[in-house]
Amino acid sequence: MPGSTHFGFRKVPAEEKTTLVRGVFDRVASRYDLMNDLMSGGLHRLWKNDMVAWLSPKDGMHILDVAGGTGDIAFRMLARAECHVTVCDINRHMLEEGHNRAIDRNLPEGIDWLCANAESLPLPDRSFDAYTIAFGIRNVTHIDAALREAYRVLKPGGRFLCLEFSHVAHDWLQKIYDRYSFRVIPKLGEWITGSGEPYQYLVESIRQFPAQEEFAAMIRAAGFGNVQYRNLTQGVVAMHSGRRL
Repeated sequence: MPGSTHFGFRKVPAEEKTTLVRGVFDRVASRYDLMNDLMSGGLHRLWKNDMVAWLSPKDGMHILDVAGGTGDIAFRMLARAECHVTVCDINRHMLEEGHNRAIDRNLPEGIDWLCANAESLPLPDRSFDAYTIAFGIRNVTHIDAALREAYRVLKPGGRFLCLEFSHVAHDWLQKIYDRYSFRVIPKLGEWITGSGEPYQYLVESIRQFPAQEEFAAMIRAAGFGNVQYRNLTQGVVAMHSGRRL
């Protein structure tokens, strides 16, 4: 299909993917973090802590957290340093959820909210000290465009850090992981959110995402230097890091 991309295992016209992804997260926004807890047995909290620890935010930093609508990463940043976090997400429902949580946590300062597409950020060149994205880049239609935008908005020496599901290290683990992903997660999603379809998409989208070395090569192609990655939980997820030159 010319001009097509994948939406899970389906081929769809590239211009339709953004709308389809937005629809997925519209349906699950209010239960998103609860489902993350149930699906991962709480491991997503440790993975996110590891990403924030690797970044090690400092006082005065301005950080852009993309696809971070519910504020899960931003709140961790603000707990570690007196920084400023701009939370960017394409989905207004996710941003509303995060904004409400920030109010509940009494965090009106140090955080702002932006509804925008990672492929075309309405932000100035060289304006952020760090760019983070957790479990979001696989949902982007054109990953290479999002990586170029990340490079553009970072200051020279600025840090890119991505946390994403990846490719597991062992065949025996892959079999267990696949069985759990395809048999359990969609049913769990239907039970908790009333719809299993978004979670069928989730497990399919993970399988379509590039392996660690391939994604590292994409980050380098966008211009980043000092590109490296760390596997977590035997490669179930991986953290990728790079620096704007």
